Amino acid sequence: MTFPEDSLQSLISPSPWWVKQDNRELCRGSLVFAFLPHVDQIPFSFEPIGRTRADCHDFADIKVTPLKVDQPLKKTDLPVAAMTLNHNEVWAAYRAKKRPCIVVATENSKIDRTIIKGMPKKSTAPTILVAPYYGVCKQLNRSGFNPAFVERVRHCEYPQFMWDDLPFVKGEESILRLDHIQPIGTHHNSYKLSGYKLSEEALDIFDECLNLSVYGGVEEDSILLDYRSMIEDTIGA
Repeated sequence: MTFPEDSLQSLISPSPWWVKQDNRELCRGSLVFAFLPHVDQIPFSFEPIGRTRADCHDFADIKVTPLKVDQPLKKTDLPVAAMTLNHNEVWAAYRAKKRPCIVVATENSKIDRTIIKGMPKKSTAPTILVAPYYGVCKQLNRSGFNPAFVERVRHCEYPQFMWDDLPFVKGEESILRLDHIQPIGTHHNSYKLSGYKLSEEALDIFDECLNLSVYGGVEEDSILLDYRSMIEDTIGA
């Protein structure tokens, strides 16, 4: 793959930005696909309000309403076999989309099962952290991004965004949202490996972008500072 001269990716050329991942072992920098919710939306709650059939506890009529964080929660008196809830729980629904994602962190250390005996599995269930990509080009069901904005992202003006070009046959100019990092499960149905991952050199640059986004700064010898100086000298950004 070739990248624009004014991109971070060009800094490690001729070393590759993306490399093939031949094994099936998940690692930091793996490019995966996963269904992730649209985080800026208001979710909906489901509330059973009546029986579809009076003699059946498996089906019910459902009321769908926006879910607001300050709304009072009330436990329904209508038992539905597939919709049991514990105290202070609700059924919530989000629109989601399958997106390419970078694995930021893989599952943590194994826990001694003798000290979690009797605890619900969800209390210690392992997760991985991923950051999603959003396509740049406008499509029928996608608004895309303004070219002027994309250029500024490519020049690292906004720490929460990172420009990239995905390693697929037709390519996919995309923006990585570091402010959308979120957990997904480690079950094989939660994600799908793409067969690509960031190279070691690319992962180093990614980590610097991540540090800048999370902590608001980088080390004095960071390649990001050299890159920004180059951009300011050549483009006047």
